[in-house]
Amino acid sequence: MTKIKVGVIGCGSIAKYRHIPEYAGNENVELVAFCDIVLERAQKFAHEYNAKAYTNYKELLKQEEVDVISVCTPNALHAPISIAALEAFKHVLCEKPMATSAEEADAMVAAAESSGKTLMIAHNQRFVPSHSKARSIIESGNLGKIYSFRTAFGHGGPESWSADGSNSWFFDKKRAFIGAMGDLGVHKTDLLRYLLGEEFVEAAAFVETSAKQNSTVDDNAVCILKTESGIIGTLAASWAYNGTEDNSTVFYAENGIMRLEDDPDYSLIIEYKNGNSERHSLGAIQSNAEGKQTSTQVIEHFIDCILNDSEPLVNGEEGKKSLAVILAALDSHEKKQIVPI
Repeated sequence: MTKIKVGVIGCGSIAKYRHIPEYAGNENVELVAFCDIVLERAQKFAHEYNAKAYTNYKELLKQEEVDVISVCTPNALHAPISIAALEAFKHVLCEKPMATSAEEADAMVAAAESSGKTLMIAHNQRFVPSHSKARSIIESGNLGKIYSFRTAFGHGGPESWSADGSNSWFFDKKRAFIGAMGDLGVHKTDLLRYLLGEEFVEAAAFVETSAKQNSTVDDNAVCILKTESGIIGTLAASWAYNGTEDNSTVFYAENGIMRLEDDPDYSLIIEYKNGNSERHSLGAIQSNAEGKQTSTQVIEHFIDCILNDSEPLVNGEEGKKSLAVILAALDSHEKKQIVPI
C-alpha cells in the first residue's frame, strides 16, 4: 500500500516530542519534508528520515508528493499556513489554538470545505483513557444531573519545554497572541465541551501576566463558565504552578463526585453519595515531563480518518467552538463583565 507522505512545518518541541515520533511509528506514514526558519532544525530531521529540508513553507507546499501537513508553528501562523496547505490540497493537522480570531477559524473551516481535505486540530485531551471513560459514565446517567465542575491545567511554564527556552515565542504576544489560556486553557475548554456534550454560553474571567518576566502574554487565568443547560464551573490555566503539573478535572453531580487525573494512583475516581466508590487506574495522562512522552493518539486518529475518509473527532468546527470560549474569556477580562459566547 502507498504510504501517506507527511510534511512537518515547525520543528520545535511539539514536533520533536509528539508529531514526528508518532508519525514515524505509524506504518501507513512516510515523513518526507521538514520546514523551520532555523535551517539546522529542519535539516536534523530531514537527515534522520531521509527527507527534504525547507526554510520557506510555501516551497514545501509546492511539492505534489506531500499529502499531509502538520502545522507546529507559533500560534499566529497556524491559520495562514493551514489555509495555504488546504488550498494546496493537503490534509492538515494543526496545533492548538487553531487561530487567533473567530474570523481566522472560519477561514480555515471554509478552506477545508472548499478543498475537500481533512482539517483536524490537535486537541489530545479527548483521547486520554480517563477522559474517554468519563464521557461514557456521564452519558450513562450514573452520576445523575451534573451541577458543577472545576478543571485546571497548569505547570511551571513553557521555558522548560520549548526549543528556545526562556526566549521562546510562547512569551511574545505578536507571535503567540495568547499565553497560558491558549497553550493550556483551550485544551480544557475542548475537553469540557466533549465530556458535558453541550456548549458554553457565558464566560467571566481574570487573565493576568504575573509570573513571567519579559512576557507580553497571560500566564495565569481563572474563568467561570456556564453551559446552555446551566452547568457552572471554573477553569484555571497557568504557567505559575511551580511544582507538580496539575491536569485535573472534577465533576460535582446529583449522585456523587467524579475526579479525573486528580490522584497519582487512580486516574478516575467516583465517590457516590450513598458511600460507594469506584477507582480506576487507566494509564498515565500525556505530560511534558521527561520520560512521559506516551502516544497522544492524535496522529493515529488523524491518519485513520484520512485512510477511511471519515471526519476527525476534533475537526475545524470543533476547534472553532473551543477557541470561542477562550476568546470570550479574554473579552470578559478586558471588559470586566460577563460576556456571551
